[in-house]
Amino acid sequence: MTRTLHFFVNVGSAGYHPAAWLEPELPADAFIRLEHYQRVAAVAERGALDGLLFPDIPVQQPSIARAPAATLDPILLTSALAVSTERIGLIPTATTSLNLPYNLARRILSLDHVSAGRAGWNVVTTFEPNAARNFGITELPERDERYRRAAEYVELTEKLWDSWEDDAVIGDQQAGLFADPAKVHSVEHRGEFYAVAGPLNVTRSPQGRPVLVQAGSSPQGRAFAANHAEAIYTTQLSLAGAREFAAEIRATATASGRAEENIRILPGLVPIIGATAAQARARFEELQGRLHPDSAPVRSLARWLGYPEVELDLDAPLPQHLTQLPEGRIGPQGFFESVTRYAVETGHTVRELLTEFLGGHRVVIGTPETVADHIELWFRTADIDGFTIIPAVLPDYLTDFVDQVVPELRRRGLFRDEYRTTTLRGHLGLPHPVNSFAHEPVSSIRR
Repeated sequence: MTRTLHFFVNVGSAGYHPAAWLEPELPADAFIRLEHYQRVAAVAERGALDGLLFPDIPVQQPSIARAPAATLDPILLTSALAVSTERIGLIPTATTSLNLPYNLARRILSLDHVSAGRAGWNVVTTFEPNAARNFGITELPERDERYRRAAEYVELTEKLWDSWEDDAVIGDQQAGLFADPAKVHSVEHRGEFYAVAGPLNVTRSPQGRPVLVQAGSSPQGRAFAANHAEAIYTTQLSLAGAREFAAEIRATATASGRAEENIRILPGLVPIIGATAAQARARFEELQGRLHPDSAPVRSLARWLGYPEVELDLDAPLPQHLTQLPEGRIGPQGFFESVTRYAVETGHTVRELLTEFLGGHRVVIGTPETVADHIELWFRTADIDGFTIIPAVLPDYLTDFVDQVVPELRRRGLFRDEYRTTTLRGHLGLPHPVNSFAHEPVSSIRR
């Protein structure tokens, strides 16, 4: 089969840009209105995009004076969107650090059933101490332990999702037989961190299992992704970095016995589109110009890097000592490494850097053809499978992508004209997973 692109959409609040909520056509409280997300989902589904990914950190961010910085619970939101959509995948984020495995496995699998097989789970480990304190946790484990916990958590969740075999439900109303108990399995998990009996009280997924998505780019996150993730949302600013990331993930997956072709790598991309390059640049500058000085891009960059703003000279390259991870920094390590690597590779001034990334992800500013060129180049040469589109303003900037870039990609034979399957796993071209209990003997039932 001809290899074609895949696209997730990162759906956060009014959009990814900190000034998105200031868009005149948007109500200030769009981020809590279901109809706002329904409009976004309708646009993405019209473009036959693979799935909607909903980020989440369960803590109030300190920037509420200048932006909403708040989110609805993504599992509840995606459950509501399952009713108004038909094909698009629905991928809530949920942390392994702050949820009990049985409860979360049941909630994600329930979403999968109410959406008829369109659910995924974006697996994260929480690094934010204030979020932990909301759950009565005074101190989070170190990164290595968080990912060891996450690995056991995911393996346990997959067992729970498999606890009903595909054909466990008989549904013979005349004979009064509902299910074959021999095909419903206890898990009896006793691990380093978790003990769960099972089985889950929800039948197996219409797509076998919900799709496992992962977004970490730290060394521990990459190792976890290679061993467990089926789709990876990653921060990559340079073509060389994306190529090396993909090579590492696929090599590690192969070494652990996984088929590398069953992993979809989808770096983040913020497209800013205009009829001309100048118009696209003006749109981006308008967004940047709306920011209050408290939220100035250079100040945000300093916070993300973990260094004082006074150490950043807008018209000079990033100082070498700022490319070293500061001790005690709290935040995504993958973002830091991606940005500092790109700064060293390009030699860009800080001012130039601030036009090429937003919140840790690559910004491409230009015409639809320019954005399509970027996507095609990376797709053909970096061994990635597509992108996670991160609209600066929702739904308008997503509409631009669907109505202007997607048709161009279709003309190039790089993207489908319509959905050909009904499940998220099907959209991504991932195989139906074998049930881990299915090899056990099956006893007959007297009807």
